[in-house]
Amino acid sequence: MKGLQIFSVIDIVALIAGLAIYLFIVGKQLAAVATKLEEAADLVWAIKADADTIEPGLERINTTGGVVAGALPLLYTMAEGIVVGATYVADPDHEEHRKPNFPAMGHRRSRLFDGVGAKID
Repeated sequence: MKGLQIFSVIDIVALIAGLAIYLFIVGKQLAAVATKLEEAADLVWAIKADADTIEPGLERINTTGGVVAGALPLLYTMAEGIVVGATYVADPDHEEHRKPNFPAMGHRRSRLFDGVGAKID
């Protein structure tokens, strides 16, 4: 019975040591996360200070954006008119006499077909 009690005490000590090591590691990681969150909070406050400077001009920016958005349909219509007048239309009579381009040496012979047993003339 004495051996069983010794093994139980060893198991409990090992469990407590394992938990202590685990809590130490988790504590260090949480401290690192807390440091990074503090740095991030400082950045957020800096961004808020910059945004407070911009905020008064937002109404003017939104008004200008509305004017531009209202002008887009007119600009689109004008652009379509320009494109229709500037689009190239090929002469159909000239297209009949055009021949496709061929390499100067004629047809190329590929050796890839020889590897699979195909004979192409």
